[in-house]
Parts: sequence; structure tokens; C-alpha cells
Amino acid sequence: MKKIEQRTVVCMALVLVLALGLSIFLFQYVFSGSKWVSAAFNRHLYNTKGQLSVGRIFDRDGDLLSWVDDDGQRQYYDSATVRKATLHAVGDSAGNIGTSALVSFADKLSGYNLFTGAYTPLGQGNDLYLTLDARYNYIAYQALGGKNAAVGVYNYKTGEILCMLSTPAFDPVNPPEITEGDSRWDGVYLNRFLSGTFTPGSVFKTVTLAAAIEHCPDLFTRTFRCTGSVVIGGETVTCPHAHGEMEIGQALVKSCNGVFAQLSVELGASTMNQYAQRAGLTSAYQIDGITTAVGRFDVTGSSEGQLGWAGVGQSRDLVNPCALMVYMGAIAGGGRTAIPHLILKVENGLNLPVPGHLTTARTNSLVNGDTAALLADMMARNVTEGYGAQRFPNMDICAKTGTAEVGDGKAPHSWFAGFLRNEDAPYAFVVLVENGGSGADAAATVAAQVLDAIVNGY
Repeated sequence: MKKIEQRTVVCMALVLVLALGLSIFLFQYVFSGSKWVSAAFNRHLYNTKGQLSVGRIFDRDGDLLSWVDDDGQRQYYDSATVRKATLHAVGDSAGNIGTSALVSFADKLSGYNLFTGAYTPLGQGNDLYLTLDARYNYIAYQALGGKNAAVGVYNYKTGEILCMLSTPAFDPVNPPEITEGDSRWDGVYLNRFLSGTFTPGSVFKTVTLAAAIEHCPDLFTRTFRCTGSVVIGGETVTCPHAHGEMEIGQALVKSCNGVFAQLSVELGASTMNQYAQRAGLTSAYQIDGITTAVGRFDVTGSSEGQLGWAGVGQSRDLVNPCALMVYMGAIAGGGRTAIPHLILKVENGLNLPVPGHLTTARTNSLVNGDTAALLADMMARNVTEGYGAQRFPNMDICAKTGTAEVGDGKAPHSWFAGFLRNEDAPYAFVVLVENGGSGADAAATVAAQVLDAIVNGY
């Protein structure tokens, strides 16, 4: 009798272990099955060259960007320039660009589902439509003239990314042999828009200004004076030239480092950290499952001089272009905005929509609503008084430039970020040109051409 009881206990323990193992497997299958099936070693989905041999990729207008021919080989759009301009969105055949559609959305291209796996009687995978318009990427690529850069434009009401470009880029049909140390291909596999972080320069002043609006009661009645430099905590903060006397709106138009450095010190490290975090610049976003890079702003324990430089977007500040674009969208949207996404729709072999894609996710409040309205008006003034509204026809545009010093004798990074208040064109944007010089020149010129195409059909 005792042996029977012992055996019963052992059997019950084995049953529990089996049940636990089965539960773990089912959990992993539900949440990780898509990753298993889209792994490159799955010969049902990948050819002998390691190329995804199922699924087609289209842009939002139905232009076919990538497909599989009858021999199971991955093919791309006819134009080499379009192929380069959409490289980081579509991907290369070798799968080197980890945030591309061919890698990140391989499960959707395969037609995978929980019930039949990757098997489908309807044909070779699904059709994936991106929110991008390849023409806008083409225009941005041409405007950059070979410079390393990141460009993004999205609808801050719907979250659809219309333009996403990262350079340098190569032709996926004729990939180059890239050797270590070749500066021409520095970071070529990195999508700078999603995965890069860069010194922001004066575009960060929008964050400092938001904090000052809410914590400095006399901000709009003060008069500031710039002599070209100011000593803060024994450290000299310089401006390109003396701006003279001005109120806060003029200080933003002239992008006066001295004014914003002093405001940063007045606000204090704790407040500045709080506003950078609230703006979403130190957090990651999920773009259809792709995790963006995390920026950096931490002035805890910094000297007053370091805090002053951090408040103008220098010091150790780092910003991800996508996160900055989202912050611009939040200012436009009165504090909150749509989280960007790249997938417009997925269709199976019967041209029926594949369910499961959510497109309406929104951020938390990144900026107070009243503050956002004031920021928007001041950024619109930047354009009319500083950058030239004639460069942006038919656009109610609000923007801020940035010229971010990076040291080592290199030219500054050029930034231009902002949004449109047009009812029929609710777009936020960001342009970063690495070592491009003045933000009002290099980055703003690229933005003007892309926005002109989107708004005016250029």
C-alpha cells in the first residue's frame, strides 16, 4: 500500500511538471511563435542565399518595392535611387538592417498565424503595405546630396509615417563590399531615424522653454541682454554673435544660447530632468514592434556651467530623431499625439485584410496643453522672422532649428524640427544632417523640399 502511495505521488509530480512545461511552451508559442517561424534558418521561408522568399512590400500608393520572383529570389523596385532611398525601410536581402520590414515584419510577410503557422494555401505569404510614400523618400534622398542624415515626417493625428529616410544607403540589388574603417559606409546598417542618437543643439531649447513658461512667472515681461557670451559657474557660454536686448520670443528666434543657459540654471537640474523625461526624449517608442533608441539628458550633479550648456542642447545631451518628431507632434496636438507606425495594412492571398494591426495608440501628455499653444505660436514666429516663410508655401509651419556642436574639428550637426498646423496637413517632421552646418541652411532646405512635395504635390 505504501509503495502505491509513493508511486502516486511520483506520478502526480510528473503530471505537474508536464503541465507546467506545456503551459510554458504554449505561452512561448503564443508570444514568440512569430519570431520562431521567421528565423532565417526556416527553409520554408528563406532561400539558399538566406533571402526571405515570401511576401511582397508596397508603399502607401501601391508601388511595389520588393517581391519574390519565380525562382524564389528577392527583387526590388526598378529605380536604383528609389531602392537606396527606401533601403532602411524595406531592407537588404542579407538581413543586415535589423529594423527593416524584411527583418522586423518577416512574420507578417510569411503569412504566419497561430493556427496554421507559416503554411498557407493562398500563395507565397502576405502583402505588406507601408505607410511610406516612396516618392517622398526619393525627394529627401536627392535633396541630401550624399550627406549622412535622418529624415522623418508623420501624421500626428493618425500616426502614419509618410517619409523615413536614413543615409548613407546602398543599392540592395548591388550591395557594396564594406570594409571596416571605410568612412563612406559609417553606420550604413543603422537606421539613424529609429536607432540613432545625436547631440540636439538648439532644437532642445523647446524643452527648456516649456519648463520656463511653467516655472518663470515673469518670463514674458523680462528683458534679456546678450553680449555674445555669459559666464555661468565659471564656464563661458557663447553665442555666434551679440544679440543685444530682447524679450523671450526674440531670444527663441535668435536662438540665444546665453538666455537659455541662464534659464536652465534658474530652473535647476531636477526641473530640467523632469521636462526632458516628460517630453519623451529619454524613453523608447515601439514602432510596430521596433524599439527606438533612448536619448540622454541627465544633469544630476552637474555644475552650473554644464547645466547651462545642457539647457541649450549641448553638454552630454543626446536625442533620437524619431522621439524628437513625436515631441513636435505633441506640441501640435495640444500635449498628446499619435505614436508613429509603419504598417498601413497587411493583406493575404485573397486580398483580404489580416487582422491584428492597431493604428490608434497615443502618447501620454508630453507637454501641458496651454504651454503647447504658446510654444506653437513662438515656433511659428521663428519661421516668419528667422527662417523665411516663403520657403514653405501654403504651410502654417512652426519650427526650430539646431546647430549642434560635436567637437573634434567637425562641422556641427544640422537640425530642423517642427510641424504644420494646416487642417488638411497635420504633419510633424524632423531632419538631421550630420556635420551639415547651420540648421537653417542644410536641414531646413531638405525639409522645405519634402514638405513642398507632401503639401503642394511638387
